[in-house]
Amino acid sequence: MPADNTSPNFAPTLSSANAGSDFAMPTVGYGTMLFPEPERAVGLVVHALESGYRHIDTARKYGSEQWVGEGIRASGIAREELFVTTKVTEEDAHAADFARSVDTSLEALGLDYVDLLLIHWPQSRVPLAETLGALAKAKRDGLARHIGVSNFTIALLDEAVNICPEPLVTNQIEYHAYIRQDRLIAACKRHGLLVTCHVPLARGTLLGDPVIGAVAAAHGKTAAQVALRWLVQQPDVAVVPRALEFSEIEENIDLFDFTLSEDEMERIGALRDKNSRLVDPEVRRPVWDVG
Repeated sequence: MPADNTSPNFAPTLSSANAGSDFAMPTVGYGTMLFPEPERAVGLVVHALESGYRHIDTARKYGSEQWVGEGIRASGIAREELFVTTKVTEEDAHAADFARSVDTSLEALGLDYVDLLLIHWPQSRVPLAETLGALAKAKRDGLARHIGVSNFTIALLDEAVNICPEPLVTNQIEYHAYIRQDRLIAACKRHGLLVTCHVPLARGTLLGDPVIGAVAAAHGKTAAQVALRWLVQQPDVAVVPRALEFSEIEENIDLFDFTLSEDEMERIGALRDKNSRLVDPEVRRPVWDVG
């Protein structure tokens, strides 16, 4: 049976200074990048929803939208209880291509709208104003309730906020305990945007870290739970970890029955000086901010 709203694994929601009173994005979402074979994918989405997740993060580029839609329908959970995010690839940055991509995503998902639509990556060969205009039109047409960007640098974020016809609510970025993003996070805060963290566990590379391990042992939690808790305990930060095992799905949302001390937050925060960027595709990366 689906989890109910009294479940300890129900993630609290975040609001955005730029969104209306109907905006409530769950702090923990289920990420579906590099998803497994179809026969397993639907079951993983269903299990996430049964475990208390109400935010599912997908993208046209991931190839997981169909399985997300099937999982939602198989779960029996009402559409209005869910928060679904998808993204338009930079290859569809021109307005007409962008609109077709949104229609294709909704068809694959089997939904009339998504709760959050993001520009997946910036595209230097297409005027940003054109892409943002198409993003805003999708919102005005009722295909997306809210809009945002992903992998935008400070300069790109400043430009986007200034020219987008509709308010943006988040920048989805690589952020975890092994990368320092202080300046970009400050820019998001300045613009009233939430930070959504992709690869929040650094693709598993930080799970053997001795600092995180010691904190986890002190709380009777796993390294993954401590690393995720460190993120969501920061103001206006959400996470969308991927998990391919039922146990990991349950583990990644079980974050709200403990609190890290100020000293523990600082000890883990010091690990950011490693500055290990994992998502850095040469064909689409912008010039990244430092620090």
